[in-house]
Amino acid sequence: MQEYIDKAAVLVEALPYIRTFAGKTVVIKYGGAAMAAAGLRDAVMQDVALMRFVGMNPVVVHGGGPEVSALMERLGMTPRFVDGLRVTDAATMEIAQMVLVGKTNREIVGALVAQGAKAIGLSGHDGGLIRATRHLHRGRDGELVDLGFVGDVAAVDAQVIESLTASGFVPVIAPIGLGADGQPYNINADTVAAEVAAALRAEKLVLLTDVEGLRADPADPRSRVSRIAAEDLRDWLAAGRIEGGMIPKVEACLRALEAGVRRVHIVDGRVPHALLLEVFTDQGVGTMVVR
Repeated sequence: MQEYIDKAAVLVEALPYIRTFAGKTVVIKYGGAAMAAAGLRDAVMQDVALMRFVGMNPVVVHGGGPEVSALMERLGMTPRFVDGLRVTDAATMEIAQMVLVGKTNREIVGALVAQGAKAIGLSGHDGGLIRATRHLHRGRDGELVDLGFVGDVAAVDAQVIESLTASGFVPVIAPIGLGADGQPYNINADTVAAEVAAALRAEKLVLLTDVEGLRADPADPRSRVSRIAAEDLRDWLAAGRIEGGMIPKVEACLRALEAGVRRVHIVDGRVPHALLLEVFTDQGVGTMVVR
């Protein structure tokens, strides 16, 4: 009997969150370990489907860089990166589209449909969803570095997404943008997620990562910070306390909050059902960044 009482307690704990977020938009950046392990993939898809079923409007933006690199290597190509950004020549751009739009996006849509959700795949091409400009990258020495067809988000057409969520669909977005001349651009998925959240004035942006959240001490996993203000996080960034792959994620957090997103969560995607734990429980499992 106690087992059933405990289950009821979990539902009761979730009730105020379900009531608060009903009808609200949550943008989820899906990537990292949560994409790599089959069990974690299934858990994320279940979480997203549940969000939809309880009246929320989840929007998924996905990565897929490791899969792009794997296909390049099978074709005898060597992936190259500068400051964490993929150097994207014409051949690499073609492979990125094949993998991200033609494979990864389809797989995520299929997995959501298998959970009973109505999902639909998109990229920047569809309806002119993501307009892009060429990214001008400055290296650490201050010199401009040619990264090829790497893009920045110029604009996101929120109407495309809103029309789908209003019809009960879960949009699944690949991080490919479209230039004014029709040229596709490869864009960092964290950046796309932040810009999509900003355009939608989303209630939440959730970034699934391969760490347990932000750490007060980068070397100490036990120093996770459960909540931090954007102003303090900006100070951390300026002081060099944010390192490596967390830098674009933190920049995405700050961009989203500046644009009106109410809450941003950095969540450990290696934890099964991390989305539900962060959104629907009192404790959460990651770091929440507030304005």
